Amino acid sequence: MGDESACEYYDIASKTFASEDDAFEFYNSYALEKGFSVRKSYVEWDEANQEIILRKLVCSRQGSREEKHMKREDRKRRPRHLTRVGCRAKLVIAKLKETGRWFVKDFIDEHIHPLAPPDLACLLRSHRRISDEQKADIVEMEISGIRKHKIMDILMMQYGGYDEVGCTTRDIYNFCNQYKQETVAAGDAKTVISHMMARQERDLDFFFKYLVDREGHLKGLFWADSQSRRDYEAFGDVVVFDSTYRTNKYNLPFVPFVGLNHHRSTVIFGCGIISHETGEAYEWMLRTFSKAMVNKHPISVITDGDLAMQRAIRVVWSDTVHKLCVWHIQENIVRHLSDDAVKEEFRSFIYDRSSIQEHESKWVDFLERNKVTSEESWLHQMYKMRKLWCAPYLVGRCFLGLSSNQRSESLNSVLHMHLDGSMTLFKMVEHYERCLSTRRLNEAVLDIVALQSVPFTEVDASSLEKHAAQVFTPAMFVLVRYSTDAVRNCTLSGEILDTDDLTTFVVAKKHRGEKFQVEYEKKEAHSVEAYEHLKMVLNVQDDRKESSSGHKECMRYGPVLPQMARLDSGELEKVLDPVHVQGRGAPKKRLKKKRKRSNSKCGYCRLEGHNRRKCAKWIEDNNLTEPC
Repeated sequence: MGDESACEYYDIASKTFASEDDAFEFYNSYALEKGFSVRKSYVEWDEANQEIILRKLVCSRQGSREEKHMKREDRKRRPRHLTRVGCRAKLVIAKLKETGRWFVKDFIDEHIHPLAPPDLACLLRSHRRISDEQKADIVEMEISGIRKHKIMDILMMQYGGYDEVGCTTRDIYNFCNQYKQETVAAGDAKTVISHMMARQERDLDFFFKYLVDREGHLKGLFWADSQSRRDYEAFGDVVVFDSTYRTNKYNLPFVPFVGLNHHRSTVIFGCGIISHETGEAYEWMLRTFSKAMVNKHPISVITDGDLAMQRAIRVVWSDTVHKLCVWHIQENIVRHLSDDAVKEEFRSFIYDRSSIQEHESKWVDFLERNKVTSEESWLHQMYKMRKLWCAPYLVGRCFLGLSSNQRSESLNSVLHMHLDGSMTLFKMVEHYERCLSTRRLNEAVLDIVALQSVPFTEVDASSLEKHAAQVFTPAMFVLVRYSTDAVRNCTLSGEILDTDDLTTFVVAKKHRGEKFQVEYEKKEAHSVEAYEHLKMVLNVQDDRKESSSGHKECMRYGPVLPQMARLDSGELEKVLDPVHVQGRGAPKKRLKKKRKRSNSKCGYCRLEGHNRRKCAKWIEDNNLTEPC
């Protein structure tokens, strides 16, 4: 032992520490400098078994793997690498009863294995730690949807290299999993409801309601914050909703309610979770939605055609116009029909704007020509539901230009980017709030663009178009311009058919011989009462617009971090986690009838049971030897 090593040895052997933790931190720092890892080993307690009086700190490669693990015959996975080689390096500390300080009782600094160089020693187990500051950053980044390996990349850029971060990607995975388990330690359902209660304390207009079964398991949940309720008050004329699976480990269907705002962007009115897609579950969901929105029913609703949804809408929203998603109908056409001519003729019913009488006669002829007699066939079922998707029955209804539930489907696709079947309800709610915050940020950006700019109009544009550019958002102005351009390409032919209640104008397109009849129904639309009512509505909308942009009355930005309310409610203690629900799965395929395999015939003698190569007659006629 050299002089420097001897001095270092005696310096360590003569040290005293105020606590066991101080001794561990000292020995761990020494190990980092030398290139080995430390772990806590043997411990002794006092006679009362209350305080530790001796602790052995050893090299992580001390000892050896037990023999029973080396000779296991029932091993199902490949054994891990051997890390213990019997290293004798250790630091033993004991506690003085008189002073309460710890002194070094034994110290061995001899290793029988290679030591790690300085650039790799930081990756040893006892030297990898995630600081409190890093933990906070990791939690926020994970809520924002950043993957764990990307979080590690960000930390390396912040700290200047992997050797300065103090942890590995595996440590980040373990911390996130441990944090998730600690978050829902009281129960997944209780954690979600507590989070909702905390939101309600900070946002008085936050609404949520849950439903449990007889055993106390959560089977229904709906929530909407104050901004979503304001959005529905302003833009809730048309509602689109659909359910999606694979968003949580219980496989509960996730049901978002969406619509269109003044930028023709998707706006979220609320969200729900149900245990089963039954009429009873959807009725509860729609009644709860109506209660949250002060019993204001939408004018129109678009769904994917689920029968349970249809029954619930007829019961709860009886005065609402229901329309089936055209996209789903097109998918079902491909799935259920094989003849291309029948497909095209069926598609014509979606967009055919003939009169109802003419439309009905076309249907009767279509069903007779294709011999549709079974009431259980898909064509007959669609015929029974024709008032929900055929154009003649939906003329004049308000759908804001929507023909499918793709707004809901697009939101579901965004949610599925970071959701999987193993995610807890609480993590799913967190991710939903992040998506909601992102959409509201996009809306705020469009608001400021519309506030600070005006759509471009030509110098010779009509006064109507110029005025529309001042009062409409850019997205809505595009539709107005399309309508004004269409009017500009038409001219009044001069033929006017006037009656007491109806005026009919004959309009022709310029440079074309086509003529159209435009009917104008005379109503008392210009009365003083109607004008006052219109002014009142506009004033109310202006007030809503001002309140929705204020920072004090609404909470538009930023994902909400986990908040836990006090578990004082006795009812909350009884709420159990949901029961896993079996998904509906993919549509059942038609079973093909197995055809009886025909027996092969010999090409020479035309008998069954053999081929020409093994035919006895052919071999005999050609004087050949029979094959083995």
